[in-house]
Amino acid sequence: MKKQELTKRILVVEDDERLAEMVASFLSDHDFRTTIEGDGGRAVTRILHEEPDLVVLDVMLPAVDGFTICRRVRAGGYAKPILMLTARSADIDEVEGLEDGADDYVRKPVRPRVLLARINALLRRKEAHAPSARVDLGRLVIDPRSRVATLDQQGLVLTDGEFELLLYLARRAGTIVSRDEIYRELRGIEYDGMDRSVDLRISRIRRKLNDTGGTPSIIRSVRGVGYLLAEVV
Repeated sequence: MKKQELTKRILVVEDDERLAEMVASFLSDHDFRTTIEGDGGRAVTRILHEEPDLVVLDVMLPAVDGFTICRRVRAGGYAKPILMLTARSADIDEVEGLEDGADDYVRKPVRPRVLLARINALLRRKEAHAPSARVDLGRLVIDPRSRVATLDQQGLVLTDGEFELLLYLARRAGTIVSRDEIYRELRGIEYDGMDRSVDLRISRIRRKLNDTGGTPSIIRSVRGVGYLLAEVV
């Protein structure tokens, strides 16, 4: 594996010391600078102060749970990738985490190479979409260089994952984009027909665009296929 340019910093927020050490050691072996925080109460301060390139965040933590941490750091301006670890098989963990602004999730027991693949996909996403010409769709303007999206000249508060998905759709405005394409591009995996993460992210973006069922819709769902963003907003 090619060494990370300007080694990326990852904060692992996990109270299971054995698991945290295993994850940190594995990521360190793959050229990441990895630190550990086992207390949810301290995690918010560390994330906002240290600004790691990515956070691996457990759902079940003492003092403050992962969902609350995710909400607080997003509200505090942290926009870099958050990957959540969930131990439950129920979808509620994944759904709530994504609603709170997480970018992806991995189920426990953690398989190190799956975790590494998801981390690399999240970090590559920003690098792959290197600064380029802005996308101007009328009321909606997206500037990849400054990573700012505006609607009616008002800045949109988007997580890193939301920004990348909106930019991906905007670059293909007027074209139906399938879930398979979105998953391959933004998550690096094939769509399994069950995962709701893209749908949930679309729902959050729509709320921020105030695109809640009016006509015409900015982002239109194409039943059984995917999504289409209007050529002119």
